[in-house]
Amino acid sequence: MADTSIGTAEQLRDPNYTPALHRAIPLGIQHVLAMFVSNVTPAIIVAGAAGFGFGSNSPDFPELLYLIQMSMLFAGIATLLQTITIGPVGAALPIVQGTSFAFIPIMIPLVAGKGVDGLAALFTGVVIGGLFHAFLGLFIGKIRFALPPLVTGLVVTMIGLALVKVGIQYAAGGVPAIGTPEYGSLLNWSAALVVIFVTLGLKFFAHGMLSISAVLVGLIVGYFYALGVGILEWSAVTGSWERSAAFALPQPFKYGFEISAAAVIGFCLMAFISAIETVGDVSGITKGGAGREATDKEITGATYADGLGTAVAGIFGGFPNTSFSQNVGLIAMTGVMSRHVVTCGAIFLIICGLVPKVGGVIRTVPIEVLGGGVIVMFGMVVAAGISMLSDVNWNRRNMVIFAISLSIGLGLQLEPGAVAGLPDTARILMTSGLLPAAFIAIVLNLILPEELSEEATEEVSGGMHGHGRGALPVDDNR
Repeated sequence: MADTSIGTAEQLRDPNYTPALHRAIPLGIQHVLAMFVSNVTPAIIVAGAAGFGFGSNSPDFPELLYLIQMSMLFAGIATLLQTITIGPVGAALPIVQGTSFAFIPIMIPLVAGKGVDGLAALFTGVVIGGLFHAFLGLFIGKIRFALPPLVTGLVVTMIGLALVKVGIQYAAGGVPAIGTPEYGSLLNWSAALVVIFVTLGLKFFAHGMLSISAVLVGLIVGYFYALGVGILEWSAVTGSWERSAAFALPQPFKYGFEISAAAVIGFCLMAFISAIETVGDVSGITKGGAGREATDKEITGATYADGLGTAVAGIFGGFPNTSFSQNVGLIAMTGVMSRHVVTCGAIFLIICGLVPKVGGVIRTVPIEVLGGGVIVMFGMVVAAGISMLSDVNWNRRNMVIFAISLSIGLGLQLEPGAVAGLPDTARILMTSGLLPAAFIAIVLNLILPEELSEEATEEVSGGMHGHGRGALPVDDNR
């Protein structure tokens, strides 16, 4: 419900309205709290996949602090591009940008086991993919037809399915602990379960910001639980704080510059999906906050900001940015459409990104505690994908497209050794699972006829042909 003490109903629907500063700052920080955990999680996962994450005892572990710092800094900068705009770049809407989960299945095989040596190719791919993403803004409206809910829902579901394994591994003690007696211990799982139960409790029984920030609050409770039961020592927290600088600037091309065909192709292909997601978020903000459709200028500007924000982030060691859907819901809840409120949140993120001590505290979060939050977050990604698929007309044609795409994509994720004989570039792209699934779904959706006969699918469905709207029997008497 809108808070009319902030302004009149007409003012609250105006993106250019500026509330009093003492009200704008808390509202802006609310936006940061709603996305904070999701924003830094990809950096932690990529570092873990590369081999210098939590519990790795790698000499490169301090690099995780820098990655966390860049995730916060460039989420803030990309958000400023959306809110204050630079020429045609930016939507001039209250859009919050953050590190995207969508690219994680692409990034993991790129850096797997390579340590910091794998980051040069990754971040070069981020830069090129970001520029390509911005280029899509020139004709984003013309390619939306190729990505209907069948495709986007499949892709989002695949992203979640690719990541749920990470959540379980983290909750059990992390990849470095696999094979040790501690892995999967009740103590490890107790920390993860505390986070899950607190998060669920707040989601179902709390209201307002407590509900929206449930994962963050759950992680804080889990953090103190870990301190209480000895999973985390207080000396580790104070030591990390003391070793972290009070201020640090980002370094361009800190990890070098290396062009990898797999990275460039992967990030460019995923840019299509991310661009369509941004279009949906922009539309959601204008409908929920202002009661109108998004204009072409707003959609194009948001896409430009998405891409350029990602490209600039990649130069300094930041990950791909995209609009954050949870903040669309926060705008609908508060009723405050002011872009300047989100600008306050962006400035707060930038300050956090320039103060490594913030990242120094974040990197002390026990991996088991993070696992509880990740299980919830990635499970919600799967649920979001299934929700998108509920808009699909489940006729036999769409069932076949979905079946083939999911089977091949998920199968390659589960058994990456099946394509071990392919060249490195093709192998990395195929084992992501996400890209082959998306490619197959897009191509089949464009070339297959609009409907298949019942006989065309009966032999391959084992009689379980579903009862979607497209599967209803035809009434010959109509």
